[in-house]
Amino acid sequence: MNQTVPHLTTALIGPMHQVESHLQSHMTEIESWFRSQWMHIREPFYTSVDIRHAGYKIAPVDTNLFPAGFNNLNPAFQPLCIQAVQLAIERMGKQIDRILIFPENHTRNLYYLENLASLFEIIEKAGFEVRIGSTLPGLDAPRIFTSASGRELMYEPLQREGNKIMLDGFMPELIILNNDLSSGRPELLEGIEQYLTPPLSMGWSNRLKSIHFAHYKAVSEEFSRHIDLDSWLIDPMFRNCGEIDFMKREGESCLRKNVEALLDGIRRKYDEYGVKCEPFVMVKADSGTYGMGIMTVKSPDEISDLNRKQRTRMATVKEGQKVSKVLIQEGVYTHEKWGDENTVAEPVVYLIGHSVVGGFYRVHGERTASENLNAPGMRFEPLAFDDCCISPEKDQSPDTHANRFYTYGVIARLAMLAAAREMTGASPSTVASGSSGCD
Repeated sequence: MNQTVPHLTTALIGPMHQVESHLQSHMTEIESWFRSQWMHIREPFYTSVDIRHAGYKIAPVDTNLFPAGFNNLNPAFQPLCIQAVQLAIERMGKQIDRILIFPENHTRNLYYLENLASLFEIIEKAGFEVRIGSTLPGLDAPRIFTSASGRELMYEPLQREGNKIMLDGFMPELIILNNDLSSGRPELLEGIEQYLTPPLSMGWSNRLKSIHFAHYKAVSEEFSRHIDLDSWLIDPMFRNCGEIDFMKREGESCLRKNVEALLDGIRRKYDEYGVKCEPFVMVKADSGTYGMGIMTVKSPDEISDLNRKQRTRMATVKEGQKVSKVLIQEGVYTHEKWGDENTVAEPVVYLIGHSVVGGFYRVHGERTASENLNAPGMRFEPLAFDDCCISPEKDQSPDTHANRFYTYGVIARLAMLAAAREMTGASPSTVASGSSGCD
């Protein structure tokens, strides 16, 4: 088994598409290129990447540095996760024995607590002493919360002494944020001496998706030159414009012009590759998560025709934060289906450090291949280890049992590398352009 990318099943069977085959055939060069990258940069502690596979194109559409779906991973992945945690912390180059997790405050979300319990268990089994410290309003003593499956988690109030944070009788060397900081940077964590990951600057009160995808564009272009690939095949084109206010309809003309320009760019690439699909774009809040503030657009006229309900839905994201900037991203259709009902699905890949540790499918029975699947009504289907390659049938194509998940592992690691560069605070070396998909 390749430890960098586990051999897992995907929803796809049959001959590989061109991009998959190209990546598989250049595996040695790809792995050498990645090893050279890890020598010079510190990767995020953990990452999850949403990927869309349109057949002719495979690209990331979102990169999350505060993943909250560890409970959706197949339990068979736990040994991989444990090993990856040990490696990621060793790469920090510090003596770390005690770890504090800083969680979200929404303790009524039992599935979030299930995620937290899974993450806690992985870190504990990796050989570290781990506790949960919180700034939850009203938390002045340890309190037990119970997850969806009945697992208990103890939240403890954070304290600060000088430039260090601690719990009663517990001084951590490492603080892991599992809180995306949508509502802002906690003053208690500012300027602390302990190692904190991801850094506060990567929370959604600071971070912009447009900056991330500019870094991803630069990464994908470097990578594609190395293996002689058109980077458009793995990179979603994007544009952005200035300030926007959906409720006051300010900035609408800028948004419309950028939507039109991006759709024209997608059509040119479709013509080049003979893609017989209708181009579309995703307009997204430039910061924020949970699938909020997102809409599918196939014509510039749709921007002018937004009704009040649509504008209200786009105006705010998590924690009621106002949307003032948007990312206009090339839409990538999803080619993958799940189950007998052929429900639309997209893979979500999880990494700890630079190791791929598994993933799951986000599945939505009421959405089409061109829509956002991160929406109410979605469900998660854990990926399983692929053992079919051990004894392939004689009459099947060799492509059928190749590790198709390898392609997703490559795309996810490219997105994670882009996030690692983003964490340094350096400006991306290039700016926007390139990507696409079909209903």
